[in-house]
Parts: sequence; C-alpha cells; structure tokens
Amino acid sequence: MEDGGDRRGTIHLVGSVPLASAQDVMRTASALLGPRLRRVPDGETGVRANWIRWQSAVFQRHPAFEVAVPADPAAYSPGSHVRLRPAAADAPLAFGPLGYAEAALASYASLGELRRAGRVPRDLRFQVSLPTPLAPVTWFVAPEDQPRVEPAYEAALLAEVDEIARAIPHEDLSIQWDVAVEFALLEGLRPAHFRPLEDGICSRLVRLANGVPPGVEVGFHLCYGDADHAHFKEPDDTAKLVRVANAVVAGVARPIDWIHLPVPRGRTDAAYFSPLAGLSLGAETRLHLGLVHLTDGAAGAERRIRAARRFAGDFGVGTECGLGRRPPATIPRLLALHAEIADAL
Repeated sequence: MEDGGDRRGTIHLVGSVPLASAQDVMRTASALLGPRLRRVPDGETGVRANWIRWQSAVFQRHPAFEVAVPADPAAYSPGSHVRLRPAAADAPLAFGPLGYAEAALASYASLGELRRAGRVPRDLRFQVSLPTPLAPVTWFVAPEDQPRVEPAYEAALLAEVDEIARAIPHEDLSIQWDVAVEFALLEGLRPAHFRPLEDGICSRLVRLANGVPPGVEVGFHLCYGDADHAHFKEPDDTAKLVRVANAVVAGVARPIDWIHLPVPRGRTDAAYFSPLAGLSLGAETRLHLGLVHLTDGAAGAERRIRAARRFAGDFGVGTECGLGRRPPATIPRLLALHAEIADAL
C-alpha cells in the first residue's frame, strides 16, 4: 500500500527505458530517482524494446498459424497479421512459453546483483510490465480468428505470471498490465471481436488483476499509444480512462496498487482533467499522472499539475508512456527532470 506521508511512490516508471541492459536501467533509475521510486522496471531492453512487436514472432513460428497480411510500413506501429491454418481450425490451440517469464527472471537476477553490490536499495520492488492479451491478439491475428486465439493467449500469459510469481518472492514483485489497444477499440479505431465493448474490456482487465497472486502488487498503465511519440488518437478528456479505472477497481477481488493515466503535453485545461473528480480509487490505490514531458520541462509539468489538482487531489508523476523510443542519451536528463518535478509536488 502506498504511503502518502512520504516520498515513496511519487514517481512511476511505465516500463521501457532504452539503455543497454536491464542492469543499466535499474542502476541508473535508482541512482537518479532514489526514494521517490517505489518499484523499478527492467526497461524492456533488447528484443522487447518496441513493446509487443516481438510477440509477432511468437505467432509466426507457431505451427497453427500462417502469415495472412504482411506488415504495412505506413500503419501505426505496423505488424504482420497471421491467421489459423485450415488444418488447425478445429484442433485444440495452446501456446508455449511467450518469453516474458524468461526475461523477468533474468532481470530479477540482475537486480539481485545490484542489491548485493549496494547499488540498489533492497526494498525497491521489481516491476514486470506486461501487455494485456488483447493487445497482441488484436494487433497480429486476423479478426475472424481472434475469438478463438485470445483465450489461449490469455492462458499462456497468465501462466507466465504464475511462473514469475513462483520464482520471485511476492513481497518483492509488482505486475503492471499495459492497457493501450483497449482504448483504440473504445475510440472506434480498430474493430473488436466482442460486445458489449466497454464491459468486455473491463471484465478482461478484472480477470487479469485477479490472476495476479495475493501479495504481489498489481497496477494498470492506461495509454493512448506512443508510436513515433504520437497518440493513435488525442484523448478528448480523461472520461474513458476514469470509467475503465473505476470499473476495474470496483470489480476486482484484490487491491489495485496503482493506476497510471496519460496527460498530453498541451492539456492544461479544466475540460481534460475534470472527469478525474469522479475517480473512485480507494486509499490503497495510488494515482499517477503521466504529465512529465521533456520538451517543456518542469515549467510545463507545473502547469499540468496545477490543472490536475483542481480535480484529482494527491498523485504521483511519470511520463505518458514508456521511454523506449527515445534516444538513450536523453534518459539521464529525463529521469533527473522526474526528480525535480516530484520534489516540487
């Protein structure tokens, strides 16, 4: 549970950080952010650098699938569509390892090395950021096959969560579900294979939260995309974000430890933030607003903080999305900006 009386948890790192290794990410973040950081991600380095794109290979090498539509380089975050082979249409479908557990356990071993060397505090939790199953299934699977593929992929991803939680002490682990494609569906930008849409999205998120073992922290990063530093749609306001957050918090059988929402750089108006007045998170859930933007620094963040405080009360800060698409040379300056903004809260 977050403690609003100290500085722990005033900064939230969404996930990706484009440094050379997980150890570099965790060491750098801890050194620059110190006690403002409650949990640290591994940066999703290497093959995982572009969020879910690496999962395209999981589908393409699975014997049940064939490539249906090659990647369109002009598309928002392009990827190839696969479809089920005719011979697999009626056969049971299952996925093997997806790679998330393997990466998490390797990074946790690196965190242990840093702790033993005194480079990272022992009470800094390890954060594993995961896409919702709907994200890769919507992005990579032909629409007609998505109803059949999604349950199998969800089972595989929750099995990876179980594997991670068996290997890492629960009091040392945080799981974050990255919720982006869902808002593309809610905004009508991509077709969904289920109805009713919002209820279907929220029930899926509740199921994912409940799938995280007790004692492991769980949180949600709600997102409007960041390909080429652009949203797939500029959010009109925070209304859809608030509705989804409220539905998830109300529906789960366990605590939600944090909710992270994006704040576009140009939004300092009451219209964007006013739905936050209806956010019902409860004392155990920490709100983080992604209002840190390198392009306008502390002054821009202060304008967004003032606007948000009219409706949201206490909150922590972060960027809108992960940092993985940024030049690595900008990361120390951006993390230092986080610290400056958090200290002014």
